[in-house]
This record gives sequence, structure tokens and C-alpha cells, in this order.
Amino acid sequence: MTLPAHHHHGRGALPVWDPFRELEDLHTRMDRLMQSAFPGSAELGTAGAWAPPADIEDTEDAYLVELEVPGVAKDDITVEVTASEIDVHGEIKEKERTGVVRRRARHIGEFGYRTSLPPNSDTEHISAELANGVLTVRVPKAEKAKAHRIEIAG
Repeated sequence: MTLPAHHHHGRGALPVWDPFRELEDLHTRMDRLMQSAFPGSAELGTAGAWAPPADIEDTEDAYLVELEVPGVAKDDITVEVTASEIDVHGEIKEKERTGVVRRRARHIGEFGYRTSLPPNSDTEHISAELANGVLTVRVPKAEKAKAHRIEIAG
């Protein structure tokens, strides 16, 4: 005797648990969360652009912005500075592969990072260097204006 087919398959079946899918969903949720928390990172225009992890260090004479961009050639990165913000963007090229990629956790494609600069930044003298997959943008602090006493006339 055979059971009716819908007992085995069909709509009642539980979807197969796929850990990769779960991770993807988590990433998507995290991305959305990041974008709602930092709206600036979402206005990069290109769908699929991602923001590299960044550390910002405040030293005595400069702000250091360190971006993790493994595998990017410096010719593929652009650092632009306006009066009030730094805008870094670039692209990680997909490498040639002969096999099937079973898992992909590394970012490829376009990335972008934008951060606003503190008011005392010396935007004329910002420098950037790329070493060991980390792009360091150095923003010197402008000399603080010294207070001077005004003689009161009268």
C-alpha cells in the first residue's frame, strides 16, 4: 500500500536548513542595519558597494583613518577630500578562478567609505598610504588658534 504523495513531499515539507543562506540573510540584515545607523554609507549610489571596516585614531597632532582593503592595488583606490569630509572609493577585482567557489565571504567589487572631518582638520595636508592591505589616511590637526587678549579702549 502506498501513502498519498503529499505526506512525503509537497507543501508540508520543511525547507532544508542551509547555514550559508542563514549567513547571507544575517549579512543582509546587518547591512541594512548599518545603512540605517549610518545613512551616509548608503548613498554611494552603486548597489552592492560595501564599506570597508575602519578604525579612526585621534592622536596628538592628527586623525588617522585606517581602512582594511585587502587585495586592492593603490591604483584602484581614490581618496577625495572636501572641506568637511573624506570620501574613499575603489574596487577589488575578482581573481581568476578555475574551480567552483563553494563559499564566498571575501568582498569583491566596488567599495566606498565616507566620514566627516572634525572642524580643526588641516585638509590641505592630508596624506594617504597603502601598506599590507590597510589604507591609512592621515589628517593633520590645524594649529589651534591661540587666544590673545584684547585691550579695552575707553
